Amino acid sequence: MSLMYGKEKDADHDLQHASDPGFVSFFSKLPKKSPAGDGVVRLFDRNDFYSVHGPDAHFVATHVFRTNSVLKYLGAGGKAGGLPSVTLSCTLGHQFLREALTVKQLRVEIWAPAPGQGKKAAKFVLHKEASPGNLQAVEDLLFANSDVLSAPIVIAIKISTSAGADKAKTKSVSVAYADTSVRELGVAEFIDNDLFSNTESLVIQLSAKEAIIPTGTASGTTDRDIELNKLKAVLERCNVVITERKPSEFTAKNIVDDVRKLTQQESDMEDSSMDSFPSQGALSALVHYLTLSSDPANFGAYTLRTHDLAQYMRLDASAVRALGLVSFEAGGTINKSSTLLGLLNKCKTAQGTRLLGTWLKQPLVNLHEIRKRQDLVETFVDDSSTRRVLQDEYLKFMPDLHRISKRFKKGVASLEDVVRVYQVVLKMPGLIETLDGIQHEHEAHRALVNETYLEPFRTHSDKLSKYSEMVETTLDLASLDTHTYTIKPEYDEGLQALAAKLMEVRDGLDAEHRTASRDLGLELDKKLHLENSATYGYCFRLTKNDAKVLSKNKKYIELGTTKSGVYFTTKALKSLATEYKETTDDYQRTQSTLVKEVVNIASTYTPILESLDHILAHLDVIVSFAHVSVNAPEPYVKPTVLEKGESSLILRDARHPCLEVQDEISFIPNDVEMVKGEGEFEIITGPNMGGKSTYIRQVGVIALMAQAGCFVPCSSATLPIFDSVLCRVGAGDSQLKGVSTFMAEMLETASILRSATKDSLIIIDELGRGTSTYDGFGLAWAISEHIASKIRAFCLFATHFHELTALDQQIPHVKNLHVVAHVGQEDGSQERDITLLYKVEPGVSDQSFGIHVARLANFPENVVKLAKRKAEELEDFAVGQHPQQEHSNEVTEEGIHIVEGLLRKWSESTGGGDDEDVAMEDVSPEAQLEELRRCVEEFRPQIERNAWVQSLIVAL
Repeated sequence: MSLMYGKEKDADHDLQHASDPGFVSFFSKLPKKSPAGDGVVRLFDRNDFYSVHGPDAHFVATHVFRTNSVLKYLGAGGKAGGLPSVTLSCTLGHQFLREALTVKQLRVEIWAPAPGQGKKAAKFVLHKEASPGNLQAVEDLLFANSDVLSAPIVIAIKISTSAGADKAKTKSVSVAYADTSVRELGVAEFIDNDLFSNTESLVIQLSAKEAIIPTGTASGTTDRDIELNKLKAVLERCNVVITERKPSEFTAKNIVDDVRKLTQQESDMEDSSMDSFPSQGALSALVHYLTLSSDPANFGAYTLRTHDLAQYMRLDASAVRALGLVSFEAGGTINKSSTLLGLLNKCKTAQGTRLLGTWLKQPLVNLHEIRKRQDLVETFVDDSSTRRVLQDEYLKFMPDLHRISKRFKKGVASLEDVVRVYQVVLKMPGLIETLDGIQHEHEAHRALVNETYLEPFRTHSDKLSKYSEMVETTLDLASLDTHTYTIKPEYDEGLQALAAKLMEVRDGLDAEHRTASRDLGLELDKKLHLENSATYGYCFRLTKNDAKVLSKNKKYIELGTTKSGVYFTTKALKSLATEYKETTDDYQRTQSTLVKEVVNIASTYTPILESLDHILAHLDVIVSFAHVSVNAPEPYVKPTVLEKGESSLILRDARHPCLEVQDEISFIPNDVEMVKGEGEFEIITGPNMGGKSTYIRQVGVIALMAQAGCFVPCSSATLPIFDSVLCRVGAGDSQLKGVSTFMAEMLETASILRSATKDSLIIIDELGRGTSTYDGFGLAWAISEHIASKIRAFCLFATHFHELTALDQQIPHVKNLHVVAHVGQEDGSQERDITLLYKVEPGVSDQSFGIHVARLANFPENVVKLAKRKAEELEDFAVGQHPQQEHSNEVTEEGIHIVEGLLRKWSESTGGGDDEDVAMEDVSPEAQLEELRRCVEEFRPQIERNAWVQSLIVAL
């Protein structure tokens, strides 16, 4: 950052000159940000730098410079009472914009000087707006020299409620989405529940960055407002920026005509004509928000398709967090091994990285497609040399063809873009030859590689052969080494003539330089310099000391003096300099016209480039899967995936892929056996930090990886296809949104109960901790029993409620597991020494180890001892409260008969009968107690045979 400070100081100087009191007055009258609050940042474009003012200046000072020393104050004599301001160089400004939009999920406004005002402008107009889901206005500004790593997808959602024949209300959700990076519109309509579970799955599948919803009423109390508030909660949970628009924008007015204009072709949606596609109201709001129909460059460039929720595995926001797919907190960015996306991303191209993110959030449910991906991965696992060649010699050099294609479509492409595509075309024959030379261990794989890669690559290579001819004919390829992109002079007669004239003028300039050197007696280039000055054009320069010779010769005309010396010219040089400038301008104009022609010809290849881009991305992801599978600490294996409901889940030596790669971790693998009808619901107990959470989460991660087409971290694996992975793990408080830990936990669990099917995989970690022990246990039992008996889904349930393990007595397919801890005791010590073994075995954990974990965390010893004492007291109390537990009905009934007989005998021996109360009063307490002891001795053989009576006596 220190390098930037010098640039910022220059910008500060400019700002002080540029900002008169008029700007401070103008800024104070600006309209309030929409939406209000900290979600919008305003930047003011001052041509060669940006300025930020007011609260935004404090934000930039804190998050960019991390110091308030960069703050300047406009007005009020430059003191703290003035308008806080910060300046950003163009480079740093664009870097800040990129982070604000893609990581911090903020909206951005860029204000430019009002017409007729330059750098010293006091008034500005709103020039560009951008949001996390709509980067169109700033895309070329921010991503001109870097590939876009995540697609900015914005969705529009419209809810409608209708009453059915049984008067029950049905909630229909219409969704439209746009991916402007690939110019695709999508629509979806489905029935949803009160918790918007399907909408949440769709948001996750699409990786939406921003959602457009209708505004509510002022009162906020209608049924529609309540539904919208529920929807907002779901969107916030998914870290989606919410934009509210007028309900009138969600009407289908003119949308059919707009879609016809944008697609200019029949929709590719099955059984749907252009006049009757779904979600027209939501699509209308989306097209209006993105102003797509006002830009002629969009006409005919978009495709329209339907999105079917059921074609992919459904994931909720909790599952994305629990399984560590991406980092929500960093706006979905890639962290190397802390997320699954970061771990699996060995892609060499931007388009490959984007596709990998999509695949992980859209795991397949079609068995044929899953196996195709797995077979392709296996091909590159088996042939490591081909895999390395593809990565290091081909994929590594492939540009983001989608971004280049978009620049062609928008008419803003340059010769550099033309050359980058040409370099791809040059790589194609070698890429095809490498793929053709793969060593196939399975003959069926050869046909698959041919179908998926070789045939399309050959087709595209043939279509692009004319492209390479065009580039070689028109471009000066010799200058590419210096990153200069120009048209060959030989390509056009006019350009060639101008090039010859320029050469002639340059020769004249050199001749005049030699003449002046002889005339003044000064050594060429060392003393007398010929320079192309930005101010004077071609002229001579001497140092101030050497310039004394000019006073003796009147034919030399002085132009000006600076620190670097004295500038001067001659009549002949002046004439040559003018001619050079005019000829250069003519050359540039002619070349510019020819560049447009070349770029226009290149842009006709855009459909081929877009198709080629997708195949390259596919290859990149498959090769990345193979790379990770081979180079893991223990190589991954190809899982056996079977149809829904056809298989049990059997994993041997399963590991968590993200944890096993961390330094200083020796991961202990575990087997997982969830047999359909015998043990599909597993309850896992055991100490904190013993590995329960890791065990259950790794099953979800492995299932997801298998359905994405990747190999998995096991020694062998057999899995059914899951229609969804639903998780409830570690909910955190969100008091700012009025949601407690327990409420968040209950909302997530309710969503699971409402949306799970028998083909789902459910992962629940520590349910019921946010409320009292008895309530928490009651809820955990009821939820477990419902999942196990009614839903019959595969479920892993980690808990500290040991009482929950009794569920296996009621439901045969519930199975108890526990994580193993070794308990030892040193000689002469009262303290137990606990070693966590991280192994999972059948059965129930016989004790808790929370106090041991407290000792590991260096709790004060007196606190640990007090906790231990209180825990023992509570256990004694619990035994007293429930003496009848853990005995069969027969033993309990027999015990009751024994006690009744004993009490009857005692009553009779102390004078009991019709006048029992009177008789008892005549006998002293000592005599009654002695008689009771005699009766107990008489019944002792029966008491010793009955465990229930013994536990009752101990409790008393």
